[in-house]
Amino acid sequence: MQSRNLRSRWVVAIVCVLSVWTFRAVADDTTNPPARTEYFGRRIAQTMHYTGAPWLVRESRKREEEPKKLLDALAMKPGQRVCDMGCGNGFYTLRLARRLGERGTVYAVDIQQEMLDGLMRRAERQEIHNIRPICGSPIDPRLPAGTIDLVLMIDVYHEFSHPQRMLDAIRRSLKPSGRIVLVEFRAEDPNVPIKPLHKMSKQQILKEIVPNGFRLDHQFDGLPWQHVMIFVPEERRSEGNGRPPE
Repeated sequence: MQSRNLRSRWVVAIVCVLSVWTFRAVADDTTNPPARTEYFGRRIAQTMHYTGAPWLVRESRKREEEPKKLLDALAMKPGQRVCDMGCGNGFYTLRLARRLGERGTVYAVDIQQEMLDGLMRRAERQEIHNIRPICGSPIDPRLPAGTIDLVLMIDVYHEFSHPQRMLDAIRRSLKPSGRIVLVEFRAEDPNVPIKPLHKMSKQQILKEIVPNGFRLDHQFDGLPWQHVMIFVPEERRSEGNGRPPE
């Protein structure tokens, strides 16, 4: 009789836990609007699942993307606050953290907690302590307002399911002197061995970013496969900016 009562309690407990999980899942689904499939005529790519994280730290990536050359070109200063948007398991985050030094901060944003967990395990092993992980949402990276010097988006913007909302939120997070950097595989080059859905042309990048209140500041064309385009906020935005509604 006692064992039967114990089993009954376990069943009730399990049902309660599953109910909470189900409630949270439903709540998460209703918090965010339905994902867009297109933006300014471009088909939006799916976000990489966390089970694909080993590909992000593949041995060949350093040769393919030349991260040192990219970070040198951005001329970041020790002590700055930089966001690695869509950080994954930290291929760039750890490099940024070393460059910014102990007085600097890297805000590591991803929408999958599993990615952030993997990143922080790597940071702990390397004794890096100036990273702040943030589990964002598809419409809000949850960055502190007016504090970020640079938001770095490497092969991630094309996966935003709500580009306008994300760009609005990113803009609010920037200092007056803040910048955003888009790094995307070149759609214009058929020799870049990446699926077309995961590439963007300069023309398409400008088509999407400029109407969202940014202007192109400068570009860096020194990477093997990727565009690097640096934008700053426009001082003023007109009300009728021609953006498609989210």
